[in-house]
Amino acid sequence: MVSSVETWLVVGLGNPGDQYARNRHSVGQMVCDELATRLGVRFTTHKTPARVAEGFLRPGGPKLVLAKLTCFMNVSGGPVSALVKFYGLAPARLIVIHDDLDLPFDRVRLKLGGGHGGHNGLRDISKALGQDYLRVRVGIGRPPGRQDAADFVLRDFSGPERESLGVLIADAADAAELIVTDGLGAAQQRVHAPE
Repeated sequence: MVSSVETWLVVGLGNPGDQYARNRHSVGQMVCDELATRLGVRFTTHKTPARVAEGFLRPGGPKLVLAKLTCFMNVSGGPVSALVKFYGLAPARLIVIHDDLDLPFDRVRLKLGGGHGGHNGLRDISKALGQDYLRVRVGIGRPPGRQDAADFVLRDFSGPERESLGVLIADAADAAELIVTDGLGAAQQRVHAPE
């Protein structure tokens, strides 16, 4: 077991494989990629069904374990639970970054616990660990017209969305860092502040 002193597990949800890499449903993994770039670390295979990158926010600062699961979204619970156990962490030190249909595209919201809102990845994680983990909710908006939500989340972002996607990903990465450095309450005040 690895020391849990100032260690945080940040899991970016998404589906494995190149065909899903740019889907709305995989925005959590995109945010983890951004965090890895900031920390100057690379993802490698792990004992659990995940690719993991480890680094420090600053010298002597908190350690982030970034994880992208190698399983499909709807069976995220087992791998996330295995990672929490491997690193000896409480669920309160777990941050899950995920897409959220109930938020407009370009919004980021933070919360601790709560329901899954129909998100199969969150449903499976909560089943395995309970609900007391932190979430970075990345808004992807609602499907247009009568398009099925399951179909919508498995589509790539539209052209206009892609133009500002980098900003959204950076905002979500900033939000995850703020949770670690400032705590949830202070992070919410900054992230949720009206523009």
